[in-house]
Amino acid sequence: MLNVYEVNTLVYDSDLCNGCAMCVAVCPHAVFEMNGRLAKLTNAQACMECGACQLNCVPGAIAVESGVGCAAAMIRAALTGQKEATCDC
Repeated sequence: MLNVYEVNTLVYDSDLCNGCAMCVAVCPHAVFEMNGRLAKLTNAQACMECGACQLNCVPGAIAVESGVGCAAAMIRAALTGQKEATCDC
């Protein structure tokens, strides 16, 4: 299991990946790429914690607390009219 990122809650377990590529297809920030027949976490810092990858990962290889961290900061900034999103991570 891999969770070495301090900026978000994304956890990816490549041992559980079945190679369906749904995480690649649904991620709006290209956090995952296909590496042969398995997904590879290539840009974890870009994760905005929307949860789309987790919702579409049938074998449960991906876990993320959607609605926390940077995603919450972006939503808060949009709702309050802030020019920049600040993360309280």
